[in-house]
Amino acid sequence: MEQRRRAVGTSVNRVDAYDKVTGRARYTDDLCGKEAYIARVVHSTVANGRVLSVDKSEAEKLPGVIRVVSCFDVPKNYYPTAGHPWSVEEAHQDVSDRLMLTDRVRFYGDDVAAVVAEDEVTAARAAGMVKIEYEEYPFVLDVREAMEDGAPQLHEDYPGNVLNHTSIRSGSYEEAIKEPGLIKVEGWYDTPSVQHCHIENFICYAYEADHKINVTSSTQIPHIVRRVVGQALGIPWGRVRVIKPYIGGGFGNKQDVLYEPLCAFLSTLCGGHLVKLDVSREEAFNCTRVRHAIRSHIISWVRPDGTFAARKLTAYSNQGAYASHGHGVVAKGMGAFPQLYPCPNVEADSYTVFTNRPVAGAMRGYGIPQAMFAVESHTDDVAKAVGMSPLEFRRKNLMPQGYVDAFSKNENYFDTFNQCMAKAAAYMDYDRKIKEYDGQDGNIRRGIGLAVFWYNTAVWPISLETSSCRMVLNQDGSIQVQVGETEIGQGADTAFSQMAADALGIPFEDVHIISSQDTDVTPFGTGAYASRQTYTAGFSIEQTAGLLKGRILSYAQELTRMPASQLELVDGVIVRKSDARPMMTLGELASEALYSLSHSEHLTAESTYQIKSNAYSFGCTMAEVEVDIEACKISLMDIVNVHDCGKLINPALALAQVHGGMSMGIGYGLSEMEKFDAATGRTLNGNLLDYKLSTAMDHPHLEGQFVKNYEPTSAFGTKALGEPPVCSVAPAIRNAVLQATGIGIDQIPLNPHVLFEEFKKGGLLDV
Repeated sequence: MEQRRRAVGTSVNRVDAYDKVTGRARYTDDLCGKEAYIARVVHSTVANGRVLSVDKSEAEKLPGVIRVVSCFDVPKNYYPTAGHPWSVEEAHQDVSDRLMLTDRVRFYGDDVAAVVAEDEVTAARAAGMVKIEYEEYPFVLDVREAMEDGAPQLHEDYPGNVLNHTSIRSGSYEEAIKEPGLIKVEGWYDTPSVQHCHIENFICYAYEADHKINVTSSTQIPHIVRRVVGQALGIPWGRVRVIKPYIGGGFGNKQDVLYEPLCAFLSTLCGGHLVKLDVSREEAFNCTRVRHAIRSHIISWVRPDGTFAARKLTAYSNQGAYASHGHGVVAKGMGAFPQLYPCPNVEADSYTVFTNRPVAGAMRGYGIPQAMFAVESHTDDVAKAVGMSPLEFRRKNLMPQGYVDAFSKNENYFDTFNQCMAKAAAYMDYDRKIKEYDGQDGNIRRGIGLAVFWYNTAVWPISLETSSCRMVLNQDGSIQVQVGETEIGQGADTAFSQMAADALGIPFEDVHIISSQDTDVTPFGTGAYASRQTYTAGFSIEQTAGLLKGRILSYAQELTRMPASQLELVDGVIVRKSDARPMMTLGELASEALYSLSHSEHLTAESTYQIKSNAYSFGCTMAEVEVDIEACKISLMDIVNVHDCGKLINPALALAQVHGGMSMGIGYGLSEMEKFDAATGRTLNGNLLDYKLSTAMDHPHLEGQFVKNYEPTSAFGTKALGEPPVCSVAPAIRNAVLQATGIGIDQIPLNPHVLFEEFKKGGLLDV
């Protein structure tokens, strides 16, 4: 008798919905005691230089100030900040280039001192009283200029400011381009730095108790934070306890260890007293993390029939001042280049380069939004050059069914791209509109654009993939579930609960997920990133449920006198397989097991599953725009995202993910970018007034659709969806503008300033 899977695949309500809509959900700031001292960081006012002296005297005299700490007072324990699994092999470890406070300043806003005071006003006043004397150096903001001879050097160990350079080579590019009759298409494509703009800014607090430093943090990676705090303070990792409560969004910014080490250190200086470090919105923009700005140069050699003979990519990633996630971001984008449109002759090079800009780290999509803007903009340029429609060209060249990547061993099991594009084209009435909008003139023009994307699920085989789960049977037959994967607002806890219910054979309502992670109690997990959560946790949830079910049925054998092999657990009832006869409820068994005078047993299970597989997620975006050429304005009229993310665990949550990613992609394509002062290196628009974040007022209807191909490598048939929805939106909008105007604009955002210059160059404006 097989269990009926009722929870997976249905749009059950989120497990955290009631607490969140009623305001009962408690976030980091809600949990911090009122007795907390307040910490404020003093940031550098030069973009490159060295601190010569720190005058703390005025600040220390201010009533209510507890401590003033300078860059000369912190341990010289260099540590990495990236939220990556640790490697026991030194060569594979992240770059350790950060100190809690630094005397070697590398960007405007670097952390040079901190104050701790009794209240926020006093802390802010004291921070303003700390006087810093600098030896100032020349600085560089542009990624290509940073690589030139004579450019200011940020880190001694990285000549030319190059953090890393990797290459891909297949076939013979130089020989292939000698083929007669080839058409050469070449372009530079630029994407800017943008900020995550999660609702809850980063915040943490720390105190000493029970012989440990206890840190509560708004983080995506609690177990990794534990390790890094230990490294920074130079103490055993087991003496650090990290708690992650509900958090108000992260999008990758909180996949770095930000100020937790400093907050923990300040607490130790204050006798272990509770210290809170809350980051302002301006600090979130400038002093946490941003998306990498990447410049990409692509050359394609194409035959007149629309097939590729050879392709070349060179990508330059602006890392900012410190390594953080470093080269992995642009390297992932480079990895997509030969896979998305397979070609026998490819050269690809990617460079990650230090500049005196805010630190770039993980952000939703992890290099793929930048890569897809470059590759998919270029793809439309190639289709135009050979006289093919963008859809026809992609159908001819995209990764086919059966393709296997030699490195990851990922396989494209289905005709996914054609399925996704067909769905999008049907929704958008693509064939009719692309003919209707072709060759327009006049001031107001419409266009339709297409872009596809490639995405890997999780990080194997580049890095460790592991998931652990604990299940505990309660007296009433319900279970508690803990996993190391973190809920960051995306609905992961609901998906975990659905999988646990089906894997064990109990109603969804009988699963109690423990949302917060506590490194002293929660099974080890690396956190929320790489769209890994549902895919990886599915393995450990299924395995742990199998172990717990085995123990339940073994105990049931004593009570029913039926062999465990002849019993099954269905909807919380132990039944006999042969005739589906109910034998007893799980609640009855649980009570007996706990309180039996003859055989008392607490039925639990815990297991770890190391995942050594990966999965492709694919999809596409189609966008329709209206362009007012004289006003240099784009209006987005309609947009659709179609995804193959395997089986949908919760369709409503899946659609919410798609809508959120589309919104983020719209802002990326049309309005968002960080601006920097060329004279000082200071961020010019680091606040929500000056930074042009898109809102619901900037959106048309957001249409999300799915191609539900069951993923065979997955425990529940699912794969990545968290990050993919952002990846192809910006190039689809760009390509729609290309069709409307004939102008291929190779930088985002497509704001009026950019459009004015491009339309003027293209002869559409007579100015």
